[in-house]
Amino acid sequence: MTPGTNLLSDLVTRIADAGRGLLSQSGTPPDISKMCDTLLTGKGEATGLAIARAILDQYKKLKPAERLAFFTDLRDRFGVDRDALDAAMASAIDTGPAELRQLHIASEPRSQELIRRLNRAPGGTSQLVAMRRDLLDILKKDSSFKVLDADFRHLFASWFNRGFLELKRVDWSTSAAVLEKIIQYEAVHEIAGWGDLRRRVAATDRRLYGFFHPALKDDPLIFVEVALTVEIPGDIGKILAEERPEVPPKTAVVAVFYSISNCQEGLRGISFGNFLIKQVVEELQSEFANLKTFVTLSPVPGLRKWALEQKNEEVLAPRLKSAVKRLEAGEAVGTEVSEIAAHYLVEAHAPDGGAVDPVARFHLGNGARLENIHTGADSSARGRAGSWGVMVNYLYDLSTIEKNHEAYSNAGDVITSTAVRRLLKAH
Repeated sequence: MTPGTNLLSDLVTRIADAGRGLLSQSGTPPDISKMCDTLLTGKGEATGLAIARAILDQYKKLKPAERLAFFTDLRDRFGVDRDALDAAMASAIDTGPAELRQLHIASEPRSQELIRRLNRAPGGTSQLVAMRRDLLDILKKDSSFKVLDADFRHLFASWFNRGFLELKRVDWSTSAAVLEKIIQYEAVHEIAGWGDLRRRVAATDRRLYGFFHPALKDDPLIFVEVALTVEIPGDIGKILAEERPEVPPKTAVVAVFYSISNCQEGLRGISFGNFLIKQVVEELQSEFANLKTFVTLSPVPGLRKWALEQKNEEVLAPRLKSAVKRLEAGEAVGTEVSEIAAHYLVEAHAPDGGAVDPVARFHLGNGARLENIHTGADSSARGRAGSWGVMVNYLYDLSTIEKNHEAYSNAGDVITSTAVRRLLKAH
């Protein structure tokens, strides 16, 4: 954080502290719902900051049932002001751009302005991200809260757009606060303590990059771990091995993105991962001109569950269904598991038409090509439980990324290599 940012943050905190005194003198009720009403009445800056901070402080003390009541109140009472909207609609008939703009303003739910004002409080952004995490948990049980979540998503998409994000390389000299977060947030291949972390960020053939936002200080939004290798890998064990020979970076020709972790549950659905991959490719190319190939070594978390659910022989041939049974019995199978994975990744579709596998959706949506399928690539308990140990490579070719992205986004086409297409045609 820059000195100027620190000065601004300190100033906001002092204003909020000053407002606390005004707030305590005003006799404003401590009820969180009433404080929200008060915050929207447009009090002075100091009092407004104090109320916003008081609301956020009070929210953290709420029990689950009280949080549900809080979100219910926001959903039901802080929607669109119908009187203001009706007046704006009447004024907008046969009028010009100014009135139409006013109609747009009047149609905005009051909850959005409330969230904006809460964001002004010291530390407000991070607390609102945590608040949305709680809302998402409630949304799993009650879809009526989608309208309120749409307000958070709309604002977060602006606050966390690419223009506000800073790409940083994380290495062994990075602050302990950030390094501890990396250990905590790693979501694909668990980091087994500081020694394991050092191997991932301090080795000459390893890199770790993350996106950071100025409002969240030392808390990363998303990060990617990279291995520099001499060939496209098909075994995560070799990349994560404690004892392994380091590859001199100048001899490496492949950059492998072997772990991508989203850190903030409250930012789910706010997309910036695609920018991360593309910018990291540019960073690596500027540092190592010898790098020619950029691929992932990715898990296939939904493969086993999907295969066990298949009843339609048009999707999986009888011999592949038989292979599934043998896999479940712990028997070794041949190429059938690769064929099952190919059908899953290419032909299994979600209701929106995209790939059903979440990792595939991410990389295919970014314009990558499904390059290779590897059996026995992940022997961990998690890897066996999710995909019988199958992992895949997604290839990022900068010359075809946009074309692949358009084909997938517009028509749901999964761009694959010749090797994967052969698996789909096997009998």
